[in-house]
This record gives sequence, C-alpha cells and structure tokens, in this order.
Amino acid sequence: MFERFTKPARAVVKGAVDHAERGGAAVVTPEHLLLALLDREDTCAAAALGRLCPAERRPSLLAAISDARRRAGLSRADTEALAGLGIDVGAIVARVEEAHGAGALAGDRKDEGRRSGRRTFSREAKGVLERSLRVALARKDREIGDEHLLLALTATGGVVAEALADHGVTYAAVDTAL
Repeated sequence: MFERFTKPARAVVKGAVDHAERGGAAVVTPEHLLLALLDREDTCAAAALGRLCPAERRPSLLAAISDARRRAGLSRADTEALAGLGIDVGAIVARVEEAHGAGALAGDRKDEGRRSGRRTFSREAKGVLERSLRVALARKDREIGDEHLLLALTATGGVVAEALADHGVTYAAVDTAL
C-alpha cells in the first residue's frame, strides 16, 4: 500500500514515527499522525488545516488531545457514558496520577522489550492508513496524499477526530477546503 503514497504522505508517516520516538511512545498512534500533519507546510493537507484551524487555534487543539491522552485515550463520549454508569473518569485519573505521577494513563512508557529498532503502528493508526486508501479510491485519486490522511483522521472517530471536529476540522469541512 505504501507504494501508492505520495512523498508528502510518506513524510507524514515518517514524521509520525519521529513524534512517537521523541515522545517515548511504544507505538505510533493517530495522535502522532496528526502531529506530523501539523508539521507540514506547502501541501494540500497543510493548506486545508491552515484555513480550518489557524496557528492561533492549534494550542487549543493540542491541549484537547493531551487531555484525552491523560484520560487513557477516552473520548468525551466515552467519559460521558461512564459518568452515566456512575464512574467519574476525572476522579480516577486524579487518583492514578496521584499514585503514579502525571500522565500515568497516557501510555507513553517506553517499551523496553522492543527488539527491532522500529516503531509499530497501533490498531487505530493502521485503521487511519487503511481508511486513507479507501478515501483516495472513493475520490478516484490514483495516489494517497497527505490530504487523504487528514480526511481519514476526521472520519475514523476517536479522540483525534473529536478534537479536530471541536476545532472545525470535519470531513465535510476538509473536503470543501480541498
């Protein structure tokens, strides 16, 4: 599948791996793909992101993702569903962080047992890459560009899609911006 990726899309995937390595994450996640997309300039996805989520709004976007990581990646919908069952996720996070330190639920612990020097992709990140292929095919594009990765991130659900939507970056908005 990677042979169909454009150079900018390959750079996003490589950038996601770099973000994961710098953050000490054992796997590459959709959050890392978004961070790599935000690093890009002069590409279709960068232009769409620039129009929909200008630089002054990006700290808020990154804070929303960071907050979700502190909650072990639970989306707002997950948190609300658990609250309906009488489970206070905020209280649980506070207790765990009190006992084990800030960010204990973020899952950023280095995987000391890794043997190869390569980061693997989480199930969710693989889903984004697969979805980008489906998006490209649906749009009748011959290659997978970084714009397809952005569209896939908005369409796959989860924390990244929720944070992007909260900042006006939805599938429909990106599609229109492109």
